[in-house]
Amino acid sequence: MGNACCQSVQNLLSSSLLSKNLKIKMCRTIILPVVWYGCETWSLIWRKKRRLRVFDNRVLGKIFGPRRDEVTGVCRKLHNEDLNDLYSSPNIVRVIKSRRMRRMGHVAHIGERRGVKKVLVRKPEGDPGVDGRIILRWTFRK
Repeated sequence: MGNACCQSVQNLLSSSLLSKNLKIKMCRTIILPVVWYGCETWSLIWRKKRRLRVFDNRVLGKIFGPRRDEVTGVCRKLHNEDLNDLYSSPNIVRVIKSRRMRRMGHVAHIGERRGVKKVLVRKPEGDPGVDGRIILRWTFRK
């Protein structure tokens, strides 16, 4: 969904008529909320973290555009370190982790009978499957 949203505003992000600050504000208000929707419930595995960083760097690359190298005079895309120097914002993975922690704070205040609280607090019982596969059904201890 984030890629689709980025495609819809691609003309604005690559426009030379808009300032960089305006493009960054558009990214924060239009694209990133679409990417962050429901991120509190994601399990962040290494592959997802990498894809999120790639997406973030791609959007920043569209905002800042290519740069002319002073030594060779050739235009080139900016490397990730260059993008991080130009735009010092928190990493997208860190933002998602902080949003997840904030949600856990909300879940901690929910009543004991709610399903979300049961999953957070109670421990599953039973042994893993004989062949080591994940058990698809859990029973909860009190």
